[in-house]
Amino acid sequence: MFASVSDLLRLLALPVLTWAAWQDLETRRVPNRTWPPLAALAVVLLVWDGADALTAGDFDLASFAVGTTISLVVVAPAAYLFWRLGTFGGADAKALIVLAVLFPTFPTYDVAGLVLPVRTTPTGAFALTILSNTVLVAALYPLWLSARNAAARRVTPAMFVGKPVRWDALTATHGRLLETPSGFTRSGLDLDALRMYLRWRGSTLAELRSAPDRYRRPESLPAEPLPAGDGVVTTDGEPLHFSSIRSDGEGPTASPEFSVDGTPRRRSDDWGVDAFLADVGPAYGTTSEGLCEGLELLASRDRVWVSPGIPFLVPVLLGLVIGLVYGDLLIAVLGALGIV
Repeated sequence: MFASVSDLLRLLALPVLTWAAWQDLETRRVPNRTWPPLAALAVVLLVWDGADALTAGDFDLASFAVGTTISLVVVAPAAYLFWRLGTFGGADAKALIVLAVLFPTFPTYDVAGLVLPVRTTPTGAFALTILSNTVLVAALYPLWLSARNAAARRVTPAMFVGKPVRWDALTATHGRLLETPSGFTRSGLDLDALRMYLRWRGSTLAELRSAPDRYRRPESLPAEPLPAGDGVVTTDGEPLHFSSIRSDGEGPTASPEFSVDGTPRRRSDDWGVDAFLADVGPAYGTTSEGLCEGLELLASRDRVWVSPGIPFLVPVLLGLVIGLVYGDLLIAVLGALGIV
């Protein structure tokens, strides 16, 4: 392979992003320490290439300036805005911002006489190509879900965004419920919040389902709730949980008169959700009503619809790889349609 030193160093993004995408797929968590080293490399290479462009001539300088301006003024702020709007997570935004600085213009690799990427763009902003490739790859996921559900004759409003999951797999599943007892919803219980609740009260979902009338009463809460954690599923696919059934089979130890903060309990606090949220905070935006509805649903339903969400770093990785090898998918699609 023949390439400039700076373009070869840019390939270090591939192992880092591959590891981050795997973490996102398995746990939906990516450590913050993943990005600073790559960001530092990106800044060094940006300055390096800028200095080279200054000495190379007006054309190279103009190409570098256009690509860098689009990457830093359009792509990076767009990634931040998407995060602020809740379109995707913080790690997704950090990855795209770092890639915008690391790949402001198209890199060039000569592999056995074949120059990659094959297809470039008029603007020369490679970060914009990564973003558009990512969006196109991510758009395939809802199409795959709907086709799979249609093939199984599961025709519901949820078929485009979700899949049915058995209750006993929920505590090791990422995503959000698409149902409440009253029907379809796009803002159902976050399964991370469900795991937090179960850990906090020291129970399993199987225990709640075995005696919902008992666990629905707030006096069934433990006197000393356990740390709720952040709802992560462990890397072996199993949720962290604690058994609350005592040897006498009477269920959790109770503090019937007072909640965890010492104030009198409201008798209407079904499942103890108010006490939970008062202790741990909003838990991914979960409300008392939303958590209560989710628990009521899971207490009786054997299979529920779940929106698994997209581990967005996987499309980001694929968007980068496609960009490095082929180039811009959007330009190819528009060209096939006769638009460009």
